[in-house]
Amino acid sequence: MLLIVGFVIVMAATLGGFMLAGGKPLVLLHLSEFIVIGGISAGVLVIASPIQTLKAIVAKTMEALKGGSSNKTDFLDLLKLLYETFVVARRNGLIALEDHVLEPAKSPLFQKYPSFLNDKERVNFLCNALRPLIDGRIKPEQLEGLMHSEITAKEEEADAPVHILQLIGDSLPGIGIVAAVLGIINTMAAISDGPAAVGEHVAAALTGTFLGILGAYGFINPLTIRIKCNNAANLQYYSSIMKGLAGFANGMAPVMAVEIARRCLDPAVQPEAEELEKMLKALNPSAAK
Repeated sequence: MLLIVGFVIVMAATLGGFMLAGGKPLVLLHLSEFIVIGGISAGVLVIASPIQTLKAIVAKTMEALKGGSSNKTDFLDLLKLLYETFVVARRNGLIALEDHVLEPAKSPLFQKYPSFLNDKERVNFLCNALRPLIDGRIKPEQLEGLMHSEITAKEEEADAPVHILQLIGDSLPGIGIVAAVLGIINTMAAISDGPAAVGEHVAAALTGTFLGILGAYGFINPLTIRIKCNNAANLQYYSSIMKGLAGFANGMAPVMAVEIARRCLDPAVQPEAEELEKMLKALNPSAAK
């Protein structure tokens, strides 16, 4: 939502300042310039992006418009989920987690935390980390390296849309110049039509440059930064799982393993130690089976 508010502020400031100087907004509505700039930008996007990246750009943009997929409540739910998972494993052995891992959608433990269960990637990451530990196919000290490799792959995947959008943002001023040059060509062809026609064509040409620069610095580049911030928050979610699970696998008590997971969070979403302690005391892990 804040992203939309920011876009509205950019448009209001641009058009408001233009109108205060005596300009008329309708003068900026030159369909040909929008077609050139929008069309070339779309073409560059298609040329530079594999189909999966195109889908990711749409998904990441929608996520940014909604405000992001990870908030403080998600992280609090994660810490509570990790604690309950560790307590079950400590009391009944890792084998007690097998049913939860094999059928997470039916797990009464996971069902308590919809923010986790409703995200397939989050569920897969935790279950994929627990599975070899439960089966005894990996040593506890090897677990963090395994999860770190998966996080690195996720980071590279998440960065692909960012790189493409940065390319579009960097290209837009140049694309605006292309639209302006085409407008000047039309202007030269219309000299014989008189000053009024020439003035109209020059205005259209300058609008192309304006749209390219505004699109880059007022919309695409800020959108790219927001997506990078959302990616960082999402990766922090996985890092918290990694640190907590690795700590527990290496012998830490459930409370201390969750404390490790808490400390790797950004201050904006990190609960205070006292807040976390109260949350964990309020849980009833023995009810999880």
